Amino acid sequence: MRSNEIKEGLERAGHRALLHALGVTREELRKPFVAVVNSFSEIVPGHVHLRRLAEAVKAGVRAAGGVPFEFNTVAICDGLAQGHLGMRYSLPSRDLIADSIELVIEAHRFDAMVMLPSCDKIVPGHLMAAARLDLPTVVVTGGPMLPGYWRGQKLTLVDAREAVGRVKAGKLSELELAKIEQAACPGPGSCAMMATANTMACVTEALGMSLPYCGMTHAEDAAKVRLAEESGRRVLGLLRRGIKPSDIMTREAFENAITVDVALGGSLNTVLHLPAIAAELGIKIPLEKFDEISRRTPRLCAIKPAGPHTTLDFAKAGGVPALMKQLESLLNLSTLTVTGKMLSKNIEGTKVLDSEIIRPLSKPIDREGSIAVLKGNLAPAGAVVRQVAVGAKMKKHEGPARVFDSLEDALNALKDKKIKRGDVVVIRYEGPKGGPGMREQHMLASLLMGMGLGESVALVTDGRFSGSTRGPMIGHVSPEAAEGGPVAVVQDGDCVRIDIPNRRLELLVTDDELGKRMQRWRRPVKKPTGYLARYVKLVGPVGEGARLE
Repeated sequence: MRSNEIKEGLERAGHRALLHALGVTREELRKPFVAVVNSFSEIVPGHVHLRRLAEAVKAGVRAAGGVPFEFNTVAICDGLAQGHLGMRYSLPSRDLIADSIELVIEAHRFDAMVMLPSCDKIVPGHLMAAARLDLPTVVVTGGPMLPGYWRGQKLTLVDAREAVGRVKAGKLSELELAKIEQAACPGPGSCAMMATANTMACVTEALGMSLPYCGMTHAEDAAKVRLAEESGRRVLGLLRRGIKPSDIMTREAFENAITVDVALGGSLNTVLHLPAIAAELGIKIPLEKFDEISRRTPRLCAIKPAGPHTTLDFAKAGGVPALMKQLESLLNLSTLTVTGKMLSKNIEGTKVLDSEIIRPLSKPIDREGSIAVLKGNLAPAGAVVRQVAVGAKMKKHEGPARVFDSLEDALNALKDKKIKRGDVVVIRYEGPKGGPGMREQHMLASLLMGMGLGESVALVTDGRFSGSTRGPMIGHVSPEAAEGGPVAVVQDGDCVRIDIPNRRLELLVTDDELGKRMQRWRRPVKKPTGYLARYVKLVGPVGEGARLE
């Protein structure tokens, strides 16, 4: 056991004295030390309930013969960080979380880990640390929030966001908006839609890093407590058998996870997170892999905002195991999981309980999966779009560019009614280096949809979107503007062509004109401070997961 390095031998008397100060007994010094890595926070709804789950995990660890020690990581709520400068800190927090876990685990020589993340960047940050440290690990994702209800309608956070646009368009009163915002998020958990948090929970389960059904067992369901306790027990079994994340998160497991993601209609942020997690294991997942898998994988679920159903509907229909059972002909079933069994055994006998919510392969919602990778002279290294959330009229679109160098400038233009039907809104200098921090552009996207412009206005950005965005919203344009990508030289009035079926994103100017503009371009001077100053110096390309190099 690694923990023997701080427990055994005459020269470790001081170490043992410190452990005794924690209440550790002489008998417990002979047992494995298990870290309970908790991202509990009182400012994040998806994490506010994690103390209870941590207690269940610790009970399971003790019951299986280990000694648990809980510590915390940071957690940022993407919903609260939306639409202002705070969003610059969300994506950068992912790598900080991974680093902080590494520091604590390595300094204290833990033998194994149980991880308790829930929301957008926290789940991938924990998985990056699990991959990097390669100690026996089980992940317990915190679970979705229950949906809200208003006038018989199921609500999620995206409904509250889009309602703002409806107020601005005169389609909803401010009093009705107040009712919606009070009803949309009724309690703990990650928002009840297939945004990044819940997509990553499903992806974690598909990777084999959490127990079956963990991803969609809701935060307020007592079954989540039982899963947490079982996860605490299970990690000791992995330790005794020597099963590590590198045995579970193989290339085939990552491809399984992408297949589940695109069949669900999941978040675009997985295009950033899965390559970053895989890279910790020396596995390269090129951007094109997402498009390749999406082309051969039909979408089987229509979960908000890309459909009428909520995560609770999906859970009741059988959750991730049932979806994987439908997809089994497209999956590698020999991958290992934290149950100690292969995926084939985990889904054996699993049944879909509602075939309208989890469709069979013979009756898909869409013949392709959710993610499309676009290329062209506007995005030579690629851009991504959640194609299943784009209306048929906007799958192909040409329109004049309306160019902005920040999200705030675009929001002001919308407020002043300077964005018209048919426009292609281009927001640049919002990438990892240019933002810095690669802010999500939810606020503008939601307003456009709420104002009824989602079938006539497209949005193209080197920033990003989550699974809680719908409409013709194209992100991750790469190279980003701050790196001298062509998006830096788009001018107002230039015609932009979007062709999602053929995977093209083009600026309709001549190569000669584009070349002249690139020669004249100069990088705007920005001087970020604090953590963001370090982040800008170290962050890598979007297509490689925007990892710190």
